[in-house]
Amino acid sequence: MEKPDNPVAFGRYRVGRGCPLLVIAGPCVIETEQLTLQIATRLKQLADELPIQLVFKASFDKANRTSADSFRGLGLEAGLQVLARVHEATGLPVTTDIHESCQAAPVAEVCDLLQIPAFLARQTDLLLAAAATGRPINVKKPQFAAPWDMRHVVSKLNGAGCEHLLLCERGTFFGYGRLVNDMRAIPQMQSLGPPVIFDATHSVQEPGGLGSATGGNRAMVEPLARAATALGVDGLFFETHPDPDKSPSDGPNMVPLDQFGALLRRLLEIRGVVERLS
Repeated sequence: MEKPDNPVAFGRYRVGRGCPLLVIAGPCVIETEQLTLQIATRLKQLADELPIQLVFKASFDKANRTSADSFRGLGLEAGLQVLARVHEATGLPVTTDIHESCQAAPVAEVCDLLQIPAFLARQTDLLLAAAATGRPINVKKPQFAAPWDMRHVVSKLNGAGCEHLLLCERGTFFGYGRLVNDMRAIPQMQSLGPPVIFDATHSVQEPGGLGSATGGNRAMVEPLARAATALGVDGLFFETHPDPDKSPSDGPNMVPLDQFGALLRRLLEIRGVVERLS
């Protein structure tokens, strides 16, 4: 299998070997334009203060909610308008997930990076549609997949002409209602060629933990992010919100926005040690 590009370039960023840390961050779902811009503005301030490359992330549609009654987002058209406004107002690159092949092209017109959700990483048509846009792609490893099986995802995307891709570790099913992280997944997926991102907030999910909604334990976000950083991960993914407990999606997992800067600074201290030892 031919190995994809590393580092991966998009916009002014280069992600991977020898590059500054990539941070993908934002709220789980777009609730309102005002709130989304509030979060993005604070993240832009952090990106200006810290030696990181920050991509803003928010979902226009949470298509895999536990309950059909749960809030899903603003939808494709309105959601992309908000993401375009974030980019215009802050200059930050933006990303969001796609769930259907027909969403790839319109999302690529706005987003600098396309994200494939973990549950959909085996969907060949979705991967091919994403590759056809020419945008870099971040593929989350399914909770049911082994790290080495991501070679099939890499092969599909390479075969479709996409060499600019990232792989993302976000936990593995452990029985019912629980995820665990096998940190060996980070170097194992890095050995496939692409830069690897660690999703610290989805890794602490407890699927179905709230009955009709997914629970989680945000106290475990920083310990896991520290471990991934110590292993030399290429990037980190976080969901953050001014008041996570009032968020309509993934609240138990998200980092309070007013604590996010301090968390990043602690992680950068660890990264500095890793870089000096490399």
